[in-house]
Amino acid sequence: MFWTSKISGRSVMLPVLALLLCLLLPGMVFGQAKVGTSGAKFLDIGISARAMGMGEAYSAIANDVSAIYYNPAGLTQLFSREAMFTHIDYPADVKFDFAGIAFPVEQISGVIGIGFYSLNTGDINLTTYANPTGTGETFQALDYAASLTYARGLTEHFSLGLTFKYIDERFDNETARGWAADIGTLYDTGYRGFKIAISIVNFGPDMKMIQQGYPLPINFKFGSSFNLVESPDHLAVFALEGAHPSDNLEQYNAGLEYWYLDKFSIRAGNRFNYDSDGFTAGGGLKWPLGEASEVRVDYSYQDFGFLREVHRFTMAVAF
Repeated sequence: MFWTSKISGRSVMLPVLALLLCLLLPGMVFGQAKVGTSGAKFLDIGISARAMGMGEAYSAIANDVSAIYYNPAGLTQLFSREAMFTHIDYPADVKFDFAGIAFPVEQISGVIGIGFYSLNTGDINLTTYANPTGTGETFQALDYAASLTYARGLTEHFSLGLTFKYIDERFDNETARGWAADIGTLYDTGYRGFKIAISIVNFGPDMKMIQQGYPLPINFKFGSSFNLVESPDHLAVFALEGAHPSDNLEQYNAGLEYWYLDKFSIRAGNRFNYDSDGFTAGGGLKWPLGEASEVRVDYSYQDFGFLREVHRFTMAVAF
């Protein structure tokens, strides 16, 4: 196996080649765009400032509460309870919030995760052809989701995770409700943090609003990560991910995360073949709270093309 190679150059190059294969695989398998054919797109909004700082090449890392969203199998990397909150300000006063908690349960030999998602447009002025500047009335669009995740290590190196989501979309006086499921796997080779992840998300039946049905934004993801630098004071992780969404062409993510003393981090990444955004960056801090607890704060910048930029803020507590 490549991780037992005694030639240092070869032992580094082979995992990197495997990462590139992970990046290219979805593009070699699929190749058709169906832009604008799915609904409940708020389910595609990344919930972690840490992940977005790395270009969301995160399914093979996902070692915190955000694994609820990125790869449910990643929850098996938690050894204590964790809670997380993320806030995002989008252009036009659109706001997105996520809150989640995860905790190991010895009785079922696994980890449970619970997540809540909310997208709120606020009050939008109602306009008509006769009153293009507004009629004095307003309307609102609200999207909600709640998720329950169970993850378990099947072997020392292989983990499996499942998520069930309840979805509620509201537009003015109309409502659409439905459900979706995610399934994720994570394989840890045990060599320099080299991990491989495969997941499929938002798999479920069509939803319906005002007698009009629409499918969910199903996505297949294949990713991997590798520690470029490992030392007591320094850790640098490189990650790649390829995805095949049901409503678009193949998309690719690449990211780098560097930690100093396991307390200070900087990140950079890029998202390829997306509709507008590409470059991302960010950083994070950890504060220990006693021997078994810590607080983490993360920030990310996301280039959003014509709509300028998006800022994410995430706070997490391990206890």
